Amino acid sequence: MITLALSKGRIFDETLPLLAAAGIEVLEDPETSRKLILPTSRDDVRVILVRASDVPTYVTYGGADLGVAGLDVLAEQGAPGLYQPLDLGIARCHMAVAVPAGFDYASAARAGGRITVATKYPAIAREFFARKGVHVDLIKLYGSMELAPLTGLAQAIVDLVSSGQTLKANRLVEVERVMDVSSRLVVNQAALKLHTAPLRRIIDAFAQAVHEQA
Repeated sequence: MITLALSKGRIFDETLPLLAAAGIEVLEDPETSRKLILPTSRDDVRVILVRASDVPTYVTYGGADLGVAGLDVLAEQGAPGLYQPLDLGIARCHMAVAVPAGFDYASAARAGGRITVATKYPAIAREFFARKGVHVDLIKLYGSMELAPLTGLAQAIVDLVSSGQTLKANRLVEVERVMDVSSRLVVNQAALKLHTAPLRRIIDAFAQAVHEQA
């Protein structure tokens, strides 16, 4: 049995065409089913639904043979030992620094300066500001990043940005791009040795689908 770890939402939806290219159809809708393990049109393949941040953990420790994870999650957690054969080019967005309109970010983030930043991604943010020579006080939050500078909790945020409409609605402006983000296929290396043929067929089908969409 091959187990694929996915998270609900955009990654799940955008992975479906890639699965179809591999001849795999998920037989239940995760938005209406209460199941966390979903059957597919292939008896030897199943999908498990986990939090996006948990996908690398399930794959690393063998709870899943392969999965789809955003580069943001992989960069934040580190992914030693995970085979990452493909950038799937799905769930594209970018990570950015944003501040309230009118805030003098250039002065606050100059080399040798100090800034307070709220983020879900402290490791990425710490490395980003360290490269700039800026001292950063990090506050880890799990949601509603935009609220932090509006309440005085932080001077800036580091978060994912898609359309930018949420920033605009909360009177925040993007001031620096941290990294581009898309989703990667991740594979457990031990599983690849044990189930080489079926996993390689899935990987190759995904690669062909990505190539055709490019």
